[in-house]
Amino acid sequence: MPVTRELSLNDAEPLAHLVTANRDYLAPWSPLQDDRYFTEEGQREALARDLAAQRRGAMLPLAVLDAGGEVCGRINLNSIIRGAFQSASVGYWVSESRAGHGLASAAVAEVVSIAFVELGLHRLEAGTLLHNTPSQRVLARNGFRPFAVAEAYIKIAGKWQDHILFQLLNKG
Repeated sequence: MPVTRELSLNDAEPLAHLVTANRDYLAPWSPLQDDRYFTEEGQREALARDLAAQRRGAMLPLAVLDAGGEVCGRINLNSIIRGAFQSASVGYWVSESRAGHGLASAAVAEVVSIAFVELGLHRLEAGTLLHNTPSQRVLARNGFRPFAVAEAYIKIAGKWQDHILFQLLNKG
């Protein structure tokens, strides 16, 4: 049973509830967001931007689904680059109530298949904060290997933070 599906503007309300309920849980792993982000309208705006990027071929925004088919997180293929590079970045999160149930690992596996089989990409990259061992385990379970530490890589929780970079190559 798939654990991901494409997002639509109709997902704004459930995503607003989800990000609001998980605001404190996700804060240490996320960029700072203004209060509007946590509203239905804010989520609709974010989804509209992501869906426009999808139409340009620059990203693939997906929902992570629990066993009952309810949205419990997000996973994206970001920064899809074609040409000689054929690469994308993977980013994901799962709600606190669903963490530790294998959904992130299953979602990453599905995205790897989409990226390599359907989109024909050659390489996927993902970055984690140095201390985010649960996310590092998700990536390792899916064959990603660390290849670098990027200093002050992304502004998370209001400060530039180092990340471990992982990659997975399409051997097919």
